[in-house]
Amino acid sequence: MKRERMIRMALAALVGLIMAAVIAWMTVRHDQRQAGGVATGVAPASIGGPFTLMAHDGRTVSDTDFQGKYRLVFFGYTFCPDICPTELQTIAQAMDQMGDSGADVQPLFITIDPARDTPPVLAEYVALFHPSIIGLTGTADQIAAVAKEYRVYYARSQGEPDPTQYLMDHSTFSYLMAPDGSFVTVFAKDTTPEQMVEAIAAHRARGR
Repeated sequence: MKRERMIRMALAALVGLIMAAVIAWMTVRHDQRQAGGVATGVAPASIGGPFTLMAHDGRTVSDTDFQGKYRLVFFGYTFCPDICPTELQTIAQAMDQMGDSGADVQPLFITIDPARDTPPVLAEYVALFHPSIIGLTGTADQIAAVAKEYRVYYARSQGEPDPTQYLMDHSTFSYLMAPDGSFVTVFAKDTTPEQMVEAIAAHRARGR
């Protein structure tokens, strides 16, 4: 069982590394075009798209509710033992560092474990990190659809003796989306709050 878990984690890490490399390459090439560099004909990575989910306060929300704001999007789950709280803390620190200038930034935490992450559970969880973070959940199909839009990998671990105490393998990126909903860039695990703030400021300065 432990060996199977290690193999699944290794595969998830490999998928993540490949995705990060592809996204980074496409983003750099796109930024070159935006900055007047060599025209490449390469469009930004096709990441993000429309969704309808339920917020942690019980409201039904869609991607259009966040039009006009940058979005910091992270996919995870509340039972996550380490990566999710670490990344949400990074986002929270970035929001604190921006202060009033972060009024145009909306952090979104989208669960990949809707069976356990109900709105009340999410409400209690996101409150531990920052008041601006909105937790989003939905049906299994809704979560699968939005994860597909963002090219997010996730899978339930198998073999736990208690079926209610399972873990989830998942990719660990935070996505920065522009006010018009288009993809800006992706932050890999261990990105610092300062790097997030700098990236948002840089893209804001470009008028995106």
